[in-house]
Amino acid sequence: MDVLDVLPRDAIPSIDSPTFDTDYFGDGDDAVVVVEGNPSRAYPIRILSYHEIVNDVVDGTPIAVTWCPICGSAVVFERNVEGRTLTFGTSGKLADDALVMYDRETKSEWKQPLGRSISGAFEGTELTALPAPLLSWSKFQSEYPDGLVLQPVYGGEHDPRGQSPQVAYDMSPYDRYERATDFGLREMRGEGPKRTWYRDDIDAKTIVLGVTFDGEAVGYPLSIVEAEGGVVTDTVGGVDILVVSSTHGVTAFENPGFDFELRDETLHADHSSWDPMTGQSDNGRQLLRLPARRMYAFAWQDDHGRDSFYGL
Repeated sequence: MDVLDVLPRDAIPSIDSPTFDTDYFGDGDDAVVVVEGNPSRAYPIRILSYHEIVNDVVDGTPIAVTWCPICGSAVVFERNVEGRTLTFGTSGKLADDALVMYDRETKSEWKQPLGRSISGAFEGTELTALPAPLLSWSKFQSEYPDGLVLQPVYGGEHDPRGQSPQVAYDMSPYDRYERATDFGLREMRGEGPKRTWYRDDIDAKTIVLGVTFDGEAVGYPLSIVEAEGGVVTDTVGGVDILVVSSTHGVTAFENPGFDFELRDETLHADHSSWDPMTGQSDNGRQLLRLPARRMYAFAWQDDHGRDSFYGL
């Protein structure tokens, strides 16, 4: 693991007192991280790209909504660890080009895609990941009509630079990075070592949905899921899973044993139709959403090895 100091601690400020409302300043196709609750909450990638961590409490559970722009990694973790509630910030370091968080209580450092502490009092401890799909803002609005969205910290009438939220949270540098062939800090900021990708069966920045159970980790490349008709069934760590891809994103559910097929953006199984992103059926049944980690292929391979991909 290569750890690199890039910025001072907290130079990228986490959001520690998040506020929510029903209005969002961005576009309908903007991606949001969804945490289901009462009400469900949307955390726009547009805001997360500038803060990377949101310390929040949903339905009484302290959580950290985390995002690494360089490795495209979106993971939501519980903040309760061994009887303590931790508050996370950005360490200013990267480990294999991935965000390194630190907790303010013990100063332990945690590699974000893994959710594992790499130094400090909690070294070797892993955070509990929670189900948190990425949806478009418009899809979130339609599926969670009572849902709330994270409000911007920058921009608006009290912004010291007089900027609007649209300007303060400009996505053009992140969009440029997403379109680029190369990857890593060097491609994002023009500094650090250049990364090389030694395989031709998958691109370094292919979107992967990673699922881990009982010590087993399998990454599901979006391209492979799409090639199999948008539905993949598998078993990871003894858990039967269903990975589904649609125009709105990719997500994972526990497989109840039905023979699923995706047609016209709808799942069909057991004489019912199911929403591929929410797991809700037309007759009131609900698929159990599983914890999963969305990231680029290079980040998944850094953590789990070359042979950890489904179908390759």
